[in-house]
Amino acid sequence: MIPYSSFTFFGILFVLLIPAVILGFLGRRSNIYTTFLSFVFLLLVFSSSKIQTFYLVAYIIWVVILIKGYSVYRKNANHSTVYYLSVFLSILPLIIVKVSPIFESTTLVGFLGISYLTFKATQVIIEIRDHSIKEISIVDFLKFLLFFPTISSGPIDRFRRFQQDYQKKLTASEYQEYFQIGVHKIFIGFLYKYIIGYLINVHILETQLVVGHTFVSNLTYMYAYSLYLFFDFAGYSAFAIGVSYLVGIKTPENFNMPFISRNIKDFWNRWHMSLSFWFRDYVYMRMVFLLTKKKVIKNRRNISYISYTTLFLLMGAWHGIQLNYLLYGVYQAILMCSFDWFEQFNKKKKIWKNNKLTHVLAVIITFHFICFGFLIFSGHLVN
Repeated sequence: MIPYSSFTFFGILFVLLIPAVILGFLGRRSNIYTTFLSFVFLLLVFSSSKIQTFYLVAYIIWVVILIKGYSVYRKNANHSTVYYLSVFLSILPLIIVKVSPIFESTTLVGFLGISYLTFKATQVIIEIRDHSIKEISIVDFLKFLLFFPTISSGPIDRFRRFQQDYQKKLTASEYQEYFQIGVHKIFIGFLYKYIIGYLINVHILETQLVVGHTFVSNLTYMYAYSLYLFFDFAGYSAFAIGVSYLVGIKTPENFNMPFISRNIKDFWNRWHMSLSFWFRDYVYMRMVFLLTKKKVIKNRRNISYISYTTLFLLMGAWHGIQLNYLLYGVYQAILMCSFDWFEQFNKKKKIWKNNKLTHVLAVIITFHFICFGFLIFSGHLVN
């Protein structure tokens, strides 16, 4: 059973949430019941596939050993080789999942949500290295890793933020506010995913696939697919965030009106924010720091461009190693580096003035660059 994909899932979800809501309104939010819900929904999601259940259990054992092992090691020593090896081993299962289709007709290993669990596990190892996380119990780690509303497709939370919410005692009035936000988010999710997204998919995208590749059909598909992608994914995120609020956890937002972005940097601060911020913090910033520290390259702008390129190539490959995803990564890297160059150039030459007209033009131009990127991402042009 795929989360948030059927009314059967929602029916079971709402029934199981009743005790959590009642306890919340009484000011007695129960972490034990939240943990129980995570366990129940793991059973529901993976009960139909024994092989996926096996891979999930194996993965959990794998990352628990890594986290515990590196945590103990970090207290007594600090060797970069062990750290980088631990990070590599934490993402190795995901690498195998992404690469295996090259050699087999189907994925060799994997399970629903492996990407997002990998982001969480790798993040914990990095923050143990940084001493941002000084102590972490296996129980607390598993609660974070397997938190049921976000297990399949995010948003990607951070351990310390999640842990603060998990341990926070909510009063009845505080929970009432959480409940209102949660219900609102769930209704937004239904509007986005099952009404707007559905209508775009059925009445535009499916008809354009039949028309074939003409300039008008490709243009129509580009706009429709961009909007569909937003409403479908933002709808799913709204479900996950809304359910999180109902059990007393403020899962971070994933979208903030991305189609009114003024430039590509602004877009990545608004689109799939939990993912883009993860890549920013754990790939881009660390590459910049490493290249600067090692003095591999002296020019700071070149360091930034190399880091941007690495970030977006990894982001493209994370979606899959198919040509359209890799091209999408290259395209986004070119956009980001080009805009950064223009931004620096404009500070000196003052070609682009900031006023209401240029703001509107910037939004329109950015929107079209974004949509063309999603057309590449869709595979409509290259598959």
